[in-house]
Amino acid sequence: MTEGKTVLVVGGGMSGLTTAVEVAEAGYKVIIAEKTPYLGGRVAQLNKYFPKLCPPNCGLEINFKRIKNNADVSFYTLAEVEKISGQEGDFDVTLKINPRYVNDKCVGCNACAEACPVEMPNEFNFGLNKTKAAYIPHNQAFPFKYAIDGKHCKGASCAKCVEACKYDAIDLNMKPETININVGAIALATGWDLYDVTKLDNLGGGKIKNVITNMQMERLASPNGSTAGKILRPSDDKEAKNIAFVQCAGSRDENHLPYCSFICCMASLKQATYLREQYPDSKAQIFYIDIRTPGRYEQFYWKVKDDPNVTLTKGKVAKITEDPSSGDVIVEAEDILAGKKIKARFDMVVLAAGMVPSTKGSKISADISYTEDGFVKPSSLKKGIYAVGTLKSPVDVAKSVQDATGVAIKSIQSARR
Repeated sequence: MTEGKTVLVVGGGMSGLTTAVEVAEAGYKVIIAEKTPYLGGRVAQLNKYFPKLCPPNCGLEINFKRIKNNADVSFYTLAEVEKISGQEGDFDVTLKINPRYVNDKCVGCNACAEACPVEMPNEFNFGLNKTKAAYIPHNQAFPFKYAIDGKHCKGASCAKCVEACKYDAIDLNMKPETININVGAIALATGWDLYDVTKLDNLGGGKIKNVITNMQMERLASPNGSTAGKILRPSDDKEAKNIAFVQCAGSRDENHLPYCSFICCMASLKQATYLREQYPDSKAQIFYIDIRTPGRYEQFYWKVKDDPNVTLTKGKVAKITEDPSSGDVIVEAEDILAGKKIKARFDMVVLAAGMVPSTKGSKISADISYTEDGFVKPSSLKKGIYAVGTLKSPVDVAKSVQDATGVAIKSIQSARR
């Protein structure tokens, strides 16, 4: 163990995990504080990465193994930062650990979920299905330990999960804990949220059942998602073989998100391949303002574009409505290159919703300046505190990992002071 203080990583997504393992493998102690019951962040919710179209669980599994095998890494789930004070090399941090109501005796047997009578929207699947109040987020969750949702659980008045557990792993009397730690550096990797598409009235977000978001599409296509990987439309579980992808759903719009979210074009191109691979007779139409596939992603764009069953239409979607008799979705848009307006019917529509930094809705308890859009201003950060990845600007997984490696080096330098 190299002499030096601990580094705190706030956020256990891909950026946070990368920062943590790089710091720990250089010989420094690391604490990860993650607000959800599991590590992996948004990447754990993806079906595949672009452009290689490989499953993200491979990369996550490697990082989880690196964490398990390194005694210098510890982590808290359901953890929130309440206060940060001090200076580089000597920060005092207060963490609030919310109750999981399940202890380390849990073996992941699922008995608590089978006994639980309460259902709630499945947040991991973006509300596409329901899960029990006693749940595990997904079948490859790390840590593989159940949690009980305090908002939906009936508590001691029910306690059927307690009766069902043979391992004495459930404690409905758990209370929030507050712990104080001293660290030499802090890496902020709290990630991003999806733009609220219910604000997009003209696009039917949240109102038309067969209009879904790009992240819901990821969960539909994922083997551990709500439909076991089948692309079925939410209204009637019919196979969705004719899908419209609407780009810049809220992005590049002064009334919503004035910036480009960077990943949306590649995400929709990738999702068109999900559809085409699953149903050979399927069709995808992508409505776009500009297609942005920088650098090495250009080849992926041409590969998708060359598919005769994928149509790219340059033009803004003006309106999306529903045919109540069939559940089909009607898209009205302009086709700029053809110089005409079009009206087309689809089984389902996928909105490429923008990326919003988590700090837009939930500020970090420290002296930090933000842009109007909620991104952290790196120049405003106190020495020894570093923002990672999507906290500074919209980026993809590859760029987040690169940035995390740089922040790991900076964190080590600060921790040595």
